[in-house]
Amino acid sequence: MEDFEKKVKISSSSSSEGEDNNMEVVDNNQIASLLRQFLQVQNRRAQAYANLKRGFTELGDSAYQQLCNEITVQFNDCSKQVLALESIFLSPSYCRNDLAALLRSVQVQEKQKLHLTATIQVLKKAGRPSERLVSHENCKFKNHHQHECVHVQEITEAAGTEEAEADAEYDNAMKEAIQGVQDAVTAINEHLEEVRYEIAALEAD
Repeated sequence: MEDFEKKVKISSSSSSEGEDNNMEVVDNNQIASLLRQFLQVQNRRAQAYANLKRGFTELGDSAYQQLCNEITVQFNDCSKQVLALESIFLSPSYCRNDLAALLRSVQVQEKQKLHLTATIQVLKKAGRPSERLVSHENCKFKNHHQHECVHVQEITEAAGTEEAEADAEYDNAMKEAIQGVQDAVTAINEHLEEVRYEIAALEAD
């Protein structure tokens, strides 16, 4: 991030040389307006996450997949809007590299949050190894009420250990993903608080 900021400062300072006379003057209200646009984009993202979470628990596979496709489009659109705002803050007219970096930090955390949210949903759908439902499609039926279950096996110490290890791996993966989402949310909220503080400071001047 430091290298990125250095490059930005170099490019913005070099591109602004000799343009001071005809450079557009940007007032605080314009900057605050752009930051408010950014907060609106974040509200859209929050709503999309709420819809995703509700759809996961309430919809069937086909409808949920359709919802995922729609929300992916929404997230991509939100990212494009934030990148556009970031570009404006980096322009010679604004030269607010600090705000551009702030928006970039949120983008990074949002990407991490989305990735881990998807991971959690995949894990939940798969279920814990020892608790997954067994299909009896390949079993031999003796009559209408009795069948020879191909899943019945002698429970050995090795098999029990393998299942316990699989459960532990699943639990760790779920725990890490949930913690990762929580960390991302905390970081995002801190950045949004900085944005609100900046808006208040701009409007107070």
